[in-house]
Amino acid sequence: MDKKCCSNRKKHRSDDEYKKLINRLNRIEGQVRGIKRMVEESAYCPDILVQAAAVNAALNAFNKELLANHIKTCVTQDIKDGKTETVDELLATLQRLMK
Repeated sequence: MDKKCCSNRKKHRSDDEYKKLINRLNRIEGQVRGIKRMVEESAYCPDILVQAAAVNAALNAFNKELLANHIKTCVTQDIKDGKTETVDELLATLQRLMK
């Protein structure tokens, strides 16, 4: 594992990880544009709410994937390197995500 994977608070992602994350974000962006269009076209409120819920689910899936990658790479490497403060940072991040 690259010991500099997460140095200077930047993450060096593999091409595969980068592509997967960007593809997810592009789909989410398209969904948000669709919701905006629905509002502009005066769509029925429950229809808009269903689409907004789908965006929330997509963002949650994105967060789960990103978090899993972070734990498998940065957190694991930092623990191996004796940087236990990364665990505290992870716990704080999880607290913010679970509000």
